[in-house]
Amino acid sequence: GCWTAATCKKVTKFVDLAETFHLPVVYLVDCPGFHIGLEAEQNGTIKEGVRAMTAMWQTTTPWCAIILRNCFGVAGAAHKNGGRYCTRYAWPSGRWGSLPLEGGIEAAYRADIDAADDPRAKLEEIEQRLNKLRSPFRSAETFWIEEIIDPRDTRSLLCDFANTSAPLREAGPRSFSMRP
Repeated sequence: GCWTAATCKKVTKFVDLAETFHLPVVYLVDCPGFHIGLEAEQNGTIKEGVRAMTAMWQTTTPWCAIILRNCFGVAGAAHKNGGRYCTRYAWPSGRWGSLPLEGGIEAAYRADIDAADDPRAKLEEIEQRLNKLRSPFRSAETFWIEEIIDPRDTRSLLCDFANTSAPLREAGPRSFSMRP
């Protein structure tokens, strides 16, 4: 689900645990983004989210992310780090990007929708046009997904990941740099 302040604290602790004990991480992604609204602001969701993302970017442990459903926004993209061994797969059910079309269209095309004689019809027209452009393959290329996989192949790919990442593990103490 979406990242709340409590979720972000869990992510930080989990990633730090993996880093401390040199454990590879398997992240099954279903993250529509950060929780938003007054309650999220009062709970410090963005502050905790930045800490969680920093932990994810500081870790050097091997990482495998499998996008099962949703992966949107900054929170969804946080698991990709070019400084470590990182593999990303997606199930055909996965949807990812900057924003989901639902809701994002209204924000991006607000002026066109408001200026239309029939705003609801204009919104539907834009949705239909953009849905024709929607492609998991185009998104996979843009968002650095190695492969769209058959869910039945997940176990064998995770075994391959474990075998590949085992020699990459480094012994010795970890040092964490400062976090926000």
